[in-house]
Amino acid sequence: MKIILETERLYLREFISSDAFHFFHLNNDPEVIKHTGNSAFLSMDEANDFIKNYSEYERNGYGRWAVCLKKTNEFLGWCGLKFDIEENETDLGYRFYKKHWGKGFATESANACIKYGFEVLKLKRIIGRSYSANKASVKVLENCEFKFEKEFVYDNEQSVFYAIENDSN
Repeated sequence: MKIILETERLYLREFISSDAFHFFHLNNDPEVIKHTGNSAFLSMDEANDFIKNYSEYERNGYGRWAVCLKKTNEFLGWCGLKFDIEENETDLGYRFYKKHWGKGFATESANACIKYGFEVLKLKRIIGRSYSANKASVKVLENCEFKFEKEFVYDNEQSVFYAIENDSN
Protein backbone atom coordinates (compact mmCIF):
# COMPACT_ATOMS: atom_id res chain seq x y z
CA MET A 1 0.00 0.00 0.00
CA LYS A 2 1.56 3.26 -1.15
CA ILE A 3 0.43 6.29 0.88
CA ILE A 4 0.82 9.49 -1.15
CA LEU A 5 -0.16 12.15 1.37
CA GLU A 6 -1.81 12.74 4.71
CA THR A 7 -4.02 15.35 6.31
CA GLU A 8 -5.14 15.74 9.89
CA ARG A 9 -7.89 13.11 9.54
CA LEU A 10 -7.12 11.34 6.27
CA TYR A 11 -4.53 9.56 4.22
CA LEU A 12 -4.62 9.22 0.44
CA ARG A 13 -3.10 6.14 -1.13
CA GLU A 14 -2.82 4.46 -4.49
CA PHE A 15 -5.66 2.11 -5.36
CA ILE A 16 -5.36 -1.54 -4.37
CA SER A 17 -7.29 -4.51 -5.73
CA SER A 18 -9.80 -4.58 -2.86
CA ASP A 19 -10.89 -1.04 -3.81
CA ALA A 20 -12.88 -2.56 -6.67
CA PHE A 21 -15.58 -3.38 -4.12
CA HIS A 22 -15.87 0.30 -3.22
CA PHE A 23 -15.80 1.49 -6.82
CA PHE A 24 -18.60 -0.91 -7.66
CA HIS A 25 -20.76 0.35 -4.80
CA LEU A 26 -19.92 4.04 -5.27
CA ASN A 27 -20.84 3.91 -8.96
CA ASN A 28 -23.99 1.94 -8.26
CA ASP A 29 -25.46 4.61 -6.00
CA PRO A 30 -27.60 6.80 -8.30
CA GLU A 31 -27.19 9.80 -5.98
CA VAL A 32 -23.39 9.49 -5.95
CA ILE A 33 -23.06 9.38 -9.75
CA LYS A 34 -26.00 11.70 -10.50
CA HIS A 35 -23.72 14.63 -11.32
CA THR A 36 -20.68 12.79 -12.67
CA GLY A 37 -21.48 11.78 -16.22
CA ASN A 38 -20.39 8.23 -15.30
CA SER A 39 -22.51 5.12 -15.41
CA ALA A 40 -22.70 2.28 -12.92
CA PHE A 41 -20.40 -0.69 -13.25
CA LEU A 42 -22.36 -3.60 -14.68
CA SER A 43 -20.59 -6.14 -12.48
CA MET A 44 -17.93 -6.54 -9.83
CA ASP A 45 -15.70 -7.96 -12.59
CA GLU A 46 -15.97 -4.65 -14.44
CA ALA A 47 -14.93 -2.76 -11.29
CA ASN A 48 -12.04 -5.20 -10.79
CA ASP A 49 -10.91 -4.63 -14.37
CA PHE A 50 -11.03 -0.87 -13.84
CA ILE A 51 -8.74 -1.09 -10.80
CA LYS A 52 -6.44 -3.67 -12.41
CA ASN A 53 -6.04 -1.54 -15.54
CA TYR A 54 -5.75 1.84 -13.81
CA SER A 55 -2.49 3.12 -15.28
CA GLU A 56 -2.39 6.82 -14.34
CA TYR A 57 0.32 6.34 -11.69
CA GLU A 58 2.73 4.74 -14.15
CA ARG A 59 1.80 6.98 -17.07
CA ASN A 60 1.73 10.37 -15.34
CA GLY A 61 3.22 9.85 -11.89
CA TYR A 62 -0.09 10.72 -10.22
CA GLY A 63 -3.80 10.07 -10.47
CA ARG A 64 -6.88 9.55 -8.35
CA TRP A 65 -6.24 8.14 -4.87
CA ALA A 66 -8.27 6.28 -2.28
CA VAL A 67 -9.23 8.51 0.65
CA CYS A 68 -9.14 6.67 3.97
CA LEU A 69 -9.85 7.71 7.54
CA LYS A 70 -6.65 7.55 9.59
CA LYS A 71 -8.42 6.42 12.75
CA THR A 72 -10.07 3.34 11.25
CA ASN A 73 -8.55 2.87 7.76
CA GLU A 74 -12.11 3.09 6.38
CA PHE A 75 -12.36 3.78 2.63
CA LEU A 76 -14.40 7.00 2.33
CA GLY A 77 -14.11 7.60 -1.40
CA TRP A 78 -11.50 8.89 -3.78
CA CYS A 79 -9.87 12.20 -4.65
CA GLY A 80 -6.98 13.17 -6.82
CA LEU A 81 -5.50 14.68 -9.93
CA LYS A 82 -5.88 13.46 -13.48
CA PHE A 83 -3.82 14.57 -16.46
CA ASP A 84 -5.70 15.02 -19.73
CA ILE A 85 -3.16 14.67 -22.53
CA GLU A 86 -5.50 16.06 -25.20
CA GLU A 87 -6.18 19.25 -23.25
CA ASN A 88 -2.72 19.32 -21.62
CA GLU A 89 -4.27 20.06 -18.24
CA THR A 90 -4.69 18.43 -14.85
CA ASP A 91 -8.06 18.31 -13.18
CA LEU A 92 -9.12 17.68 -9.61
CA GLY A 93 -11.80 15.07 -9.03
CA TYR A 94 -13.47 13.49 -6.00
CA ARG A 95 -16.24 11.09 -5.13
CA PHE A 96 -17.36 9.89 -1.70
CA TYR A 97 -19.86 7.51 -0.22
CA LYS A 98 -23.06 9.40 0.56
CA LYS A 99 -22.75 8.67 4.29
CA HIS A 100 -19.58 10.81 4.30
CA TRP A 101 -21.04 13.85 2.56
CA GLY A 102 -21.08 17.10 4.49
CA LYS A 103 -18.19 16.18 6.80
CA GLY A 104 -15.50 18.19 5.03
CA PHE A 105 -13.65 15.17 3.65
CA ALA A 106 -13.88 16.34 0.02
CA THR A 107 -12.49 19.79 0.83
CA GLU A 108 -9.78 18.40 3.12
CA SER A 109 -8.56 15.84 0.61
CA ALA A 110 -8.91 18.26 -2.33
CA ASN A 111 -6.80 20.90 -0.59
CA ALA A 112 -4.14 18.27 0.12
CA CYS A 113 -4.15 17.22 -3.55
CA ILE A 114 -3.78 20.83 -4.70
CA LYS A 115 -0.86 21.36 -2.33
CA TYR A 116 0.74 18.12 -3.54
CA GLY A 117 0.17 19.12 -7.17
CA PHE A 118 1.81 22.49 -6.71
CA GLU A 119 4.61 21.66 -4.25
CA VAL A 120 5.60 18.12 -5.29
CA LEU A 121 4.50 17.85 -8.91
CA LYS A 122 5.25 21.53 -9.67
CA LEU A 123 2.03 21.93 -11.64
CA LYS A 124 1.30 25.46 -12.80
CA ARG A 125 -2.49 25.13 -12.86
CA ILE A 126 -5.20 22.71 -11.78
CA ILE A 127 -8.73 22.84 -13.13
CA GLY A 128 -12.06 21.70 -11.72
CA ARG A 129 -15.27 21.03 -13.61
CA SER A 130 -18.74 20.36 -12.30
CA TYR A 131 -22.31 20.26 -13.42
CA SER A 132 -23.84 23.55 -12.28
CA ALA A 133 -26.58 21.59 -10.47
CA ASN A 134 -23.98 19.90 -8.26
CA LYS A 135 -23.87 22.70 -5.69
CA ALA A 136 -21.85 20.65 -3.20
CA SER A 137 -19.07 20.01 -5.74
CA VAL A 138 -19.00 23.66 -6.78
CA LYS A 139 -18.75 24.60 -3.07
CA VAL A 140 -15.72 22.31 -2.67
CA LEU A 141 -13.96 24.04 -5.58
CA GLU A 142 -14.76 27.46 -4.12
CA ASN A 143 -13.64 26.38 -0.63
CA CYS A 144 -10.33 25.31 -2.20
CA GLU A 145 -9.93 28.82 -3.72
CA PHE A 146 -10.56 27.81 -7.32
CA LYS A 147 -11.68 30.75 -9.44
CA PHE A 148 -14.66 30.57 -11.75
CA GLU A 149 -13.64 30.88 -15.42
CA LYS A 150 -16.63 29.97 -17.56
CA GLU A 151 -19.88 28.12 -18.06
CA PHE A 152 -20.14 25.40 -20.69
CA VAL A 153 -22.29 22.43 -21.65
CA TYR A 154 -21.00 18.92 -20.91
CA ASP A 155 -23.08 15.78 -21.58
CA ASN A 156 -26.02 18.08 -22.33
CA GLU A 157 -25.77 19.54 -18.82
CA GLN A 158 -25.00 23.12 -17.87
CA SER A 159 -21.54 23.02 -16.29
CA VAL A 160 -18.94 25.29 -14.74
CA PHE A 161 -15.18 25.45 -15.20
CA TYR A 162 -12.89 26.59 -12.38
CA ALA A 163 -9.11 26.83 -12.07
CA ILE A 164 -6.45 27.55 -9.50
CA GLU A 165 -2.97 28.83 -10.37
CA ASN A 166 0.30 27.97 -8.65
CA ASP A 167 1.50 31.35 -7.42
CA SER A 168 4.85 29.99 -6.24
CA ASN A 169 6.15 29.24 -9.78
